[in-house]
Amino acid sequence: MASFSLALGTATKNRDGKIIEAFFPTPVLNPSDELVATVATVVDYKEGNQAIEVTSAQCADLAAAFTAAGDEKSAQFATKAAQSTQPLVIVILATDEAPTSVAEGFLKLQLISNRLVKPHGTVLDGIFGLLHNIAWTSQGPIDLPELAERQIEARLNGEVLTVDCVDKFPKMVDYVVPAGVRIADTSRVRLGAHVGEGTTVMHEGFINFNAGTTGVSMVEGRISAGVMVGEGSDIGGGASIMGTLSGGGKVVVSIGENSLLGANAGLGFPMGDRCTIESGLYVTAGSKVRMLDKNGQEVEVVKARELAGVSDLLFRRNSMTGQIECLANKSAVELNSELHSNN
Repeated sequence: MASFSLALGTATKNRDGKIIEAFFPTPVLNPSDELVATVATVVDYKEGNQAIEVTSAQCADLAAAFTAAGDEKSAQFATKAAQSTQPLVIVILATDEAPTSVAEGFLKLQLISNRLVKPHGTVLDGIFGLLHNIAWTSQGPIDLPELAERQIEARLNGEVLTVDCVDKFPKMVDYVVPAGVRIADTSRVRLGAHVGEGTTVMHEGFINFNAGTTGVSMVEGRISAGVMVGEGSDIGGGASIMGTLSGGGKVVVSIGENSLLGANAGLGFPMGDRCTIESGLYVTAGSKVRMLDKNGQEVEVVKARELAGVSDLLFRRNSMTGQIECLANKSAVELNSELHSNN
């Protein structure tokens, strides 16, 4: 019976022996039945979704299993893991369901950041309540109740323990750096972000987990949780997109291809291809929009949600009346190819 995912990785435990994070350098999507069966024999896996702690002694057999399956990267990692003193864990997901352990949650986030699945391509229900609030430091992840003691220990050893952030989600690049991207401030891209090849994230750009870009994009604003931005689109400086955790509800807000969200603009409904929202204009799903014909005459007034997915639209605010207006977009966005050469 086909399985959803399988991965071997290292884990970090707190003083109570509970796993608080896990790193999977070579996750496998849709592993073969033969691989799952062989791994199951090694780690005593029975069925369902499980996170199983493994010993370094078991890693040699796991390396042989990965080699037989033709997965040399996983085999190499298993061979190196056999020499490690770090806690090791293997996660086997028979089905794609809401994660029930920290290790499962971290695997699913890394599947997205490795571009193996896209946002909304795996079930993440309940992950925010599942993960620990952790201090991400120069000495790795530390459970918050242990932070003060670790800081004292570091000082007594003549060291400084730097705390980069306190959050449930670490920065993506500590786990994976996708090919062909440029990220000016790595702390602003969370693990679980999907950063498409050719994407540039400037210093004030932000990409949340379970969100991101499909390909070449310029991100100078905020891509909230659950939001997907299409190829060739530009998120202007200070712009914001409503996500499933920031007011968008269950509606999947997205931006199509070759569209522009102007500087300090905002979006609260799914926007189609080759659309533009002018700078400073926030259009929510319930915003009343005055539709104009090619002569600038009013055709009708609709709510923005009725324009979801419609392409070739330009949204602007009438500087005299304050009314949001919409007319045909006469020019598509074209990104500077030199700015997106991230080789």
